[in-house]
Amino acid sequence: MKNLIAQIMKFGVVGVIAFVIDYGVMVFLTEVFGLNPVVSATISFIVSVIFNYIASMRYVFSHKEDMSRRREFVIFVVLSVIGLIINNLCMWAGVELLGVHYLITKIGATAIVMVWNFVTRKIFLDAGE
Repeated sequence: MKNLIAQIMKFGVVGVIAFVIDYGVMVFLTEVFGLNPVVSATISFIVSVIFNYIASMRYVFSHKEDMSRRREFVIFVVLSVIGLIINNLCMWAGVELLGVHYLITKIGATAIVMVWNFVTRKIFLDAGE
């Protein structure tokens, strides 16, 4: 249990940094370039996934020795794409259907995707050491 709590804490730190990257890029693209918030959120999500893969597999999760790095990355990307779909559905529903400001909607979307990411990465990628 102690190891799980430590892992969740590390995941939280990596997640906060990834969130700052995600949120910052989204705001920049929306405010400076006038992109639609859903498009901005998609681009920012992809940028943050690259950081998140590197940091998560280095500091949070243990590499499974019987899994190649290529396979690990593919699984990470597939799980992230599903997370992106969840993120975009939340962004669309919040902004377009409910009329909630995109900055507030993004916080809720991030919380939902964060749970998805930890649980699925723990199941599919972590060696559990």
